[in-house]
Amino acid sequence: MAKEKVITPGSDYDEDSIKSLDWKEHIRLRPGMYIGKLGDGSSPDDGIYVLVKEVIDNCIDEYTMGYGKTIELTIEGRTVTVRDYGRGIPLGKVVDVVSKINTGAKYDSRAFQKSVGLNGVGTKAVNALSTYFKVASVRDKKEKVAEFERGVLITEHKEGKTSEPNGTTVTFIPDDTIFRNFKFHHEFIENLIWNYCFLNAGLKIVFNGKTYISKHGLRDLLERKTNPDEIRYPIIHLKGDDIEVAITHGNDYGEELYSFVNGQYTTQGGTHQQAFREAFVKTVRDFYKKDYDTADIRTGIVAAISVRVVEPVFESQTKTKLGSQNVDVNGPSMRQFVGDFLSRELDNYLHKNPTTADALKKRIEQSERERKELAGIKKLANERAKKANLHNRKLRDCRIHLNDDPPARNKEEFISKQSETTIFITEGDSASGSITKARNVETQAVFSLRGKPLNCFGLTKKVVYENEEFNLLQHALNIEEGLEGLRYNNIVIATDADVDGMHIRLLIMTFFLQFFPDLVKLGKVYVLETPLFRVRDKKETIYCYNEAEKNAAIKKLSGKPEVTRFKGLGEISPDEFAQFIGPDMRKSPMRLEQGDHIHQLLEYYMGKNTAERQEFIIDNLVIELNKEEELVRVDD
Repeated sequence: MAKEKVITPGSDYDEDSIKSLDWKEHIRLRPGMYIGKLGDGSSPDDGIYVLVKEVIDNCIDEYTMGYGKTIELTIEGRTVTVRDYGRGIPLGKVVDVVSKINTGAKYDSRAFQKSVGLNGVGTKAVNALSTYFKVASVRDKKEKVAEFERGVLITEHKEGKTSEPNGTTVTFIPDDTIFRNFKFHHEFIENLIWNYCFLNAGLKIVFNGKTYISKHGLRDLLERKTNPDEIRYPIIHLKGDDIEVAITHGNDYGEELYSFVNGQYTTQGGTHQQAFREAFVKTVRDFYKKDYDTADIRTGIVAAISVRVVEPVFESQTKTKLGSQNVDVNGPSMRQFVGDFLSRELDNYLHKNPTTADALKKRIEQSERERKELAGIKKLANERAKKANLHNRKLRDCRIHLNDDPPARNKEEFISKQSETTIFITEGDSASGSITKARNVETQAVFSLRGKPLNCFGLTKKVVYENEEFNLLQHALNIEEGLEGLRYNNIVIATDADVDGMHIRLLIMTFFLQFFPDLVKLGKVYVLETPLFRVRDKKETIYCYNEAEKNAAIKKLSGKPEVTRFKGLGEISPDEFAQFIGPDMRKSPMRLEQGDHIHQLLEYYMGKNTAERQEFIIDNLVIELNKEEELVRVDD
């Protein structure tokens, strides 16, 4: 049973100050400790997706142990149902497994040698954070069903006979008092499913009637994440006992790494990812017998690594970063294990495939030339940035950063806050002033542009150092040397909802896609949504984000409510703004669809004017006809 110490300011600290919370109360009071940030579903690491993942993880563990080759996932509105065809929860323990902390089979290493979750918390957190939770287990033609509300058992059905095959079914509805205004974005669910399939070749997952399956594991992952005409050489795919690696290089700047442990996508990396980065550099240097610069070797790399570890240690309950130093309790270190594998298998591959080896060498030498060309201006720019950082009025920083080392005390809570760290990129003093006054100073920072930034499409990275604002933004994010030092988990573009604001938004997007595309690919960049209208009478105020919401608000308030159209962020008072960047913040993720070519996208939208783009604008242009803001297409 968890204990929570509650001290009321000004009161005496005595026996009455100590409060005991049962498992579900503690999870509901501190959900961030168990599932990371809450969110509304607009980000792939929001809590509602962690709930889905926790349930599927149990199905994956069954598959890994050799039971059940199919998982069925259905999401209808806000209701999630997951069905596996494994062994099924032992019928006498169905209630305990989903409602008693530290209860499960994964403590028995004979049953689950290399499981994702070992602490017995996962489905209990789902149960506690759901308005409705139902679990049904089938074993040998017998079925046991239990139903819960917010972790409280409401119905425990008697065992009954069934003709259903063995397995477990879980149905739940996330609690909308905790996950406010949430909505499942199916593209995030689809990415989650694909990762499971890539890591478990042969596993079939059926999502809302559509079947997902992978034959070639991580090679399929890289084929999905890259475009064939943008990679420099065919994907290198290497497999061994408890390790699988896929590698290629593209033309983009930066590194794009996908790392996994026991089927879990470790979005924040960890010891296995760092071991891969070090081992790849060492193997390449040894193969070419040349001491290439680390950055030259890794620039443009797109790679995935998956390892299987006995009793993995993660740095938080959400399992996004591996802390294990060894592959097994008494086995080799992670660094040695990954290093030995790459030095043997990658070296052999490059010797057997000289065309690939030559293409890799050319990519490294291209990066080397570009780095040397930048060296002079980079030094001057960084000296300017250091001076500017002493009095950097563009950045109003926050206290907690994504790259901070968690303290020994309250570690889980600190890590949860790190996932909330956000930098708002704004334009103009009025907009940045409103956000600065309304923000949470612990986790929210503000970077202010002084006008429209440069259109950097087609330019080299040299412009990042020549342009003062770009250089200061690069330093504020701490991404000059890669994403390991990224200071904020969310990068939110906050511009006015007018023509100039849209233009600035596109220019900032172009900057990230041109020079730091991995930030976009990893789902770190968003666009802030702020209300366009305020509808109010003497009793109620409703903020509306579109015409439909405005019309509904006018109808709800009846009479003649006051309607205000916000033309810029600066028109929204700090008190009002606090609502729009708080727990209920609406933000749209900047996403690249499968098959999108970054260069072609930027050339079409941000390159020189073409007849094709002019035709697109004419066909899709809308104008305001009257004061009621009725919108029609020009060609109607």
